[in-house]
Amino acid sequence: MTQSKVFVTRRLPAAGLQRLQAAAEMEVWPDELPPPYAVLREKAQGCAGLLCLLTDQVDAGLLDAAGDSLRVISQMAVGYDNIAVATATARGIPVGNTPGVLTDATADFAWALLMAAARRVVEGDRYVRAGRWRTWGPTLLLGPEVSGATLGIVGFGRIGQAVARRALGFGMRVLYHSRSRQPELEAGLGVTPADFDTLLSAADFVSVHTPLTPATHHLFGAPQFQRMQRSAILINTARGGVVDPEALYHALRDGVIAGAALDVTEPEPLPLDSPLLTLANLIVAPHIASAGVQTRDRMATMAADNLLAGLRGERLPYCVNPDVYATRA
Repeated sequence: MTQSKVFVTRRLPAAGLQRLQAAAEMEVWPDELPPPYAVLREKAQGCAGLLCLLTDQVDAGLLDAAGDSLRVISQMAVGYDNIAVATATARGIPVGNTPGVLTDATADFAWALLMAAARRVVEGDRYVRAGRWRTWGPTLLLGPEVSGATLGIVGFGRIGQAVARRALGFGMRVLYHSRSRQPELEAGLGVTPADFDTLLSAADFVSVHTPLTPATHHLFGAPQFQRMQRSAILINTARGGVVDPEALYHALRDGVIAGAALDVTEPEPLPLDSPLLTLANLIVAPHIASAGVQTRDRMATMAADNLLAGLRGERLPYCVNPDVYATRA
């Protein structure tokens, strides 16, 4: 029996690739960088399945190039703003993602960034490596206390809630802003709902966990930074486009806010000549919040399972466009 042809846009953890090898005719893009868009279009031609990442542009043009053979798109990520989901649905193509599995890894990393920014860990490391550490000093690299501070969480899905649970151990006051209130969680997690402006003005730390949509694009811009405390620190492990990079640069340079720590940026990666990279009060990580060994293995297997289900004509275990099945019916 002829196996279905699939294209995988990057080398995945072995746990996922092994699942696919036995069930599909698989081609894996071998480079560290993602395939250029023109190459991706070419590789998609004649494929029954596409396993992609956030770095891959899966738009209507690519779906046109893939043609009628394409039966399933599986993304190894929670977000899927890089995929033309509505177009895929109209063409009867289910789209899968990998939700839930990276919640704790991402929440842990948000805390790593928060603590590193508050206590100036990266600055301290650079200080030592530059040969500037001569003695203990009572005012050396002072940073704000985390225990007892106010944490504002913007976006209160799984990851935002996980961040709130971790704040309990620090005795923090936690405010959250979300599209809808979640009173069933407020008492258990010790959190308080707040409108966006109130949260910005009250929080010592603001942690961003909202998806990137037209409504949240550049949600954090110059007006929002002006509403924050001058001592506040911004943490973003959501999507780079939620924060206006130019406005952030000016806010950090001019002392409008005290600091920021980013796992995601706009654009991504940041070019080396970005003015943001000249700032001592900014930490930038290369989009590694979910980079725990167990988490990435699970993401890869979930993405493989979505792809294989689609190839078999079965419902995807983790489908972002379930309406596609009504369309098919």
